[in-house]
Amino acid sequence: MGLSFDLGTPINTALFVYILYSVQRIIFPSVSQPKTIPNEFKAGYSWMPKVHPPTVLFKIYTPKTLEPFSGKDGGRILLAINGTVFDVTAGRNFYGPNGMYGNFAGRDASRGMAKQSFDLEMLTPIDEPLDTLEDLKPDEIDNMKGWIEHFSNKYIICGRLVNNDAV
Repeated sequence: MGLSFDLGTPINTALFVYILYSVQRIIFPSVSQPKTIPNEFKAGYSWMPKVHPPTVLFKIYTPKTLEPFSGKDGGRILLAINGTVFDVTAGRNFYGPNGMYGNFAGRDASRGMAKQSFDLEMLTPIDEPLDTLEDLKPDEIDNMKGWIEHFSNKYIICGRLVNNDAV
């Protein structure tokens, strides 16, 4: 009892031709070049941005050099969590002067993020050493790590936060 393949039936012929065509497309893909460089897509989408976004350099910040980046007067907004500085300017509605996390702008937000608190007492004064976070409970450390992961996926890491006398 052997299986036979009969090209005489129309369905077999059609499937055979389709398989040959598919194999040919995989082995020899089309590499045609566009005749002109595309510059628009249907409803006016431009391939080139109107303005180039500002260049972000990775820098070392201290609490005093980070503090001016609080988003006042429409400027950049940076905040730090556990030594990593994020550019959160894109989230101005949250981190800007009138945002619900606005008090973290230009500051080390580690303790506040760990404790899920936006109170001002969560912030270390900018002229004091960085918060060592030694007294945090394991679940608070996990909270902080969750925020770091969230920020790392959403915002640009633009620096490292060190003590004022470390630079």
